[in-house]
Amino acid sequence: MPQTLTIKPVEGAKPGKVYYPLQLNTLPQPPAPGPNQVLVNIRACALNHRDLFIRQHLYPGISFTSPLLADGYGVVTALGPSPSPRAQSLLDQPVLLTPSRGWESNPAGPENNGKEFSVVGGSSKYDYGTAQDYIVLPESEVFLAPEHLTPAEGAALPLTGLTGWRALVTKAEAKKGENVLITGIGGGVALQVLQFAVALGCNVFVTSGSQEKIDKAKQLGAKGGVVYKDSDWEKQLQKMLPGERAYLDCVIDGAGGDILARAGRLLKTGGRLVVYGMTTGPKMEWNMTAVLKNVELKGTSMGSRKEFGEMIEFVREHKIRPVVSRVVEGGLGNLEGIDGLFEDMKKGVQFGKLVILFDGEKRSGERSPKL
Repeated sequence: MPQTLTIKPVEGAKPGKVYYPLQLNTLPQPPAPGPNQVLVNIRACALNHRDLFIRQHLYPGISFTSPLLADGYGVVTALGPSPSPRAQSLLDQPVLLTPSRGWESNPAGPENNGKEFSVVGGSSKYDYGTAQDYIVLPESEVFLAPEHLTPAEGAALPLTGLTGWRALVTKAEAKKGENVLITGIGGGVALQVLQFAVALGCNVFVTSGSQEKIDKAKQLGAKGGVVYKDSDWEKQLQKMLPGERAYLDCVIDGAGGDILARAGRLLKTGGRLVVYGMTTGPKMEWNMTAVLKNVELKGTSMGSRKEFGEMIEFVREHKIRPVVSRVVEGGLGNLEGIDGLFEDMKKGVQFGKLVILFDGEKRSGERSPKL
């Protein structure tokens, strides 16, 4: 029987003081797609930090009935009536699901001033979520998965790939030969930015709280990295920059805090600081030095469906394989294993994405075969 995974309410729970338990639900049968819709059998899904925040009630508009998770890889198993040629081409094919709704193509931000925009999974705005065996979606919200990806790699891509693509390509406009600093390497978005920047031909440098993660980043193509716990990490980084280009062109940051005060010293005149998150706190410093250097501060979050399609094509062209930290098999019924993935995220020990494989999928190997 089809299953979904949600969070279970806790009586008297207070935001930030609760950790909602996972709840497995059983449905009578797979839903039938309507006009312009497709039915997707999910084969793998993946966690993001927002899912941990949802379980702590630290995310707005959470739902106890909508399935969790935004990242999904699956196979289209049925089409709605009078399907379009595009829908027919998707039948029996592995696909990736867009991780949000309400943002079609506007490069500035979600249309309608963001009133319809939301990431899916555990959200009260949209009842979609990838933590379910079957899901009915509009045809426009699924894209053919790059042929070289395994189910786990496919599930690892959507949300972090879209966020990283918009930050690096749309916002930072990074180009071949530029020096790019990526903070907090090890998280899903930072790793996707690293892979995209290397494929673009940028000189990539990273920060991390762990030398081990920096060493892994070098194996993925980073030129160097520094431990941000060191009081002089920006001076260490300056020595690593190439002599003919001894400055940073752009910084892609997910931490906030004092990043401008530290890395801003190395940014060139007119350099770009793109911030997609503020894990150290909801505020960050902006100083007069940045004003005098004409530094551009750009906020970014997620991305449009158009950018999602562009990102997938880039991954396909460059044969990029998202980094998977750990995989749990057994599907949604393996609650103990899934809780273990959440514990990895709590402790911050992961390097890459945390993935759930559904029954019948293998931990590694080729992508799902055509049915």
